[in-house]
Amino acid sequence: MKSIPETMTAVLLTGHGGIDKLDYRQDIAVPTPKADEVLIKVAAAGINNTDINTRTAWYSKSVTSGTNVGVEDGFSDINHQDAAWSGSAINFPIIQGADICGTIVSVGADIDNSRIGERVLVRAMQRHRVDYRPYECWTVGSESNGGFAQYSAQPSAEAFVINSDWQDSELASIPCAYSTAENLLHRAHVGQDTSNQQVILITGASGGVGSAAVQLAKRRGVKIIAIAADNKAEDISALGADQVIDRDADLIAELGEESVDIIIDIVAGKQWPAFLQLLKRGGTYATAGAIAGPIVELDVRTLYLKDLSLIGCTFQEDIVFHNLIRYIESHEIIPAVAKTYPLSDIAQAQSDFLAKKYSGKLVLVPPQ
Repeated sequence: MKSIPETMTAVLLTGHGGIDKLDYRQDIAVPTPKADEVLIKVAAAGINNTDINTRTAWYSKSVTSGTNVGVEDGFSDINHQDAAWSGSAINFPIIQGADICGTIVSVGADIDNSRIGERVLVRAMQRHRVDYRPYECWTVGSESNGGFAQYSAQPSAEAFVINSDWQDSELASIPCAYSTAENLLHRAHVGQDTSNQQVILITGASGGVGSAAVQLAKRRGVKIIAIAADNKAEDISALGADQVIDRDADLIAELGEESVDIIIDIVAGKQWPAFLQLLKRGGTYATAGAIAGPIVELDVRTLYLKDLSLIGCTFQEDIVFHNLIRYIESHEIIPAVAKTYPLSDIAQAQSDFLAKKYSGKLVLVPPQ
């Protein structure tokens, strides 16, 4: 194995704002792993909405628009103190990138040297860093440095060995988007009602989380109705959707009221009131995003008169990431990578991501 250099290439996020806040550098010190950490040579790192939302400070409660607003220049008049997943201020500069696939090249004092050489995936929503306390979240690339670099130091407990013939870029599409999707399905008990085939609706089905949810729901044996742009319908059907509806369609006219058991939503926005109308009595709505806008109109009468359950899904139990590793190794899912970019092209990659030009994940590859 090659010797570890003293400096590396990385992208630093220098503050909240536009794409100009991404600083591509070639003189960043390679991190030294702490006693309970491993040093990973990053082979690939996926792009996610959270990277852009963190950069623009969209998580701040002072922002009420969708995630496509302010992506080039950032938001003005934001509250920097609540602009991260944790609801706290971010310590800049930080290396983003919640998806990390790579090889362990060094270990901390408390970690056995036998880990060196392992090919690993890093859990994006980490539990070790918060002592496994429930409902506390620590996200790679937000609360700590992530994968937009040649090397990344991560807790050994969060670096999972993966035995797979997938390419590095394909594995790097998994940690954030697929764990978010699997968590939504897990928390909403998708596929657990064996008395009849559940009908589930998945919004934003052409994006990273949405396309992952389609695949992961298919393996649970449910009927899937997906919402996506018309020009991406074929891609979504190939992943397992039974029906694809255009994102601008009148959902009530297309499906009828009380036609869906569970809604998996990452979009929210102006269509949100229709979601509760679509749900059958006793149905479940689960969300992990609001890319079309976080502020929605809720008629509380619909909620209680139909005995609906609304579930917010951020915290992930250990079983979620363990499941993903098992699905990959047992060939139960396939990768959905649309395009890869060199790390130096991060600005173009984020622009393409925001333009929704592709179905599936976009992945960055640092210099090897």
